[in-house]
Amino acid sequence: MPLLPAEVERIAELSRLELSDDERDSFRVQLSSILDYVGQLSEVDISEVEPMSHSVPLLNVLRDDVAVGCPEGVRQAVIDAFPERDEDLLKVKAVFS
Repeated sequence: MPLLPAEVERIAELSRLELSDDERDSFRVQLSSILDYVGQLSEVDISEVEPMSHSVPLLNVLRDDVAVGCPEGVRQAVIDAFPERDEDLLKVKAVFS
């Protein structure tokens, strides 16, 4: 079912698009085709398909956290470069107030 020109105009307004007359006609045809395809998808029998949230199985790949040190001279150089600090900790502005 083809979209009405007013519907295409409303979609363009919501998308903040300024369309020429040719673009409006082209989009009307393209959007109508997309909606027809989606309509065909809604007719597919999925009664035997198990509901799922993703099309592929999700798997968490976790690793143990391992502290990696650095030479004391490098560590101290980084601490000395902090614009503001509290002992050996970098002091930053509050993220949440």
